[in-house]
Amino acid sequence: MAAFVVTDGLKQLIGQKEPAIVFKVEEGAIQRYASAVGDSNPMHNDVEYASQSRWGRVMAPPGFTGWPMAAGFDIFKLFEKLAKAGAPMGLLDGGIEYDFLVPVGAGDVLVAEIKIANIEGRETKMGPTMVTTLESTYTNQRGAVVLVARNTFLNF
Repeated sequence: MAAFVVTDGLKQLIGQKEPAIVFKVEEGAIQRYASAVGDSNPMHNDVEYASQSRWGRVMAPPGFTGWPMAAGFDIFKLFEKLAKAGAPMGLLDGGIEYDFLVPVGAGDVLVAEIKIANIEGRETKMGPTMVTTLESTYTNQRGAVVLVARNTFLNF
């Protein structure tokens, strides 16, 4: 079988950025996330302990940046845009890769910029498959890039 053929319409989406999302990282959200993933590190859970650290505040576990979805990012609209350009309708999460650059803590204000970094066709066990990579770059209030995340999605 042949790999999925990336249409011109899909190629035009590569590099396009979604509207930037600005949101504040909340202490309570960090604590709930740490609890949900079973991370008992007091830097994520204990306000008094964290206040005595070099950071002086509760710090987020790696990979937690707050809730950009709650701040306005709608991934389903992005997938609609891909579908209109010719993406197959079947969808699987292919995983995520992180580059951790600067620690994130309670009170940080982050700007998330999300773009379609790549679209390619592959032959997989599911048949012809479109592989889409979304790249999310998070910048803090001081202008430092704190995290780059690359999500892979498989459309079949």
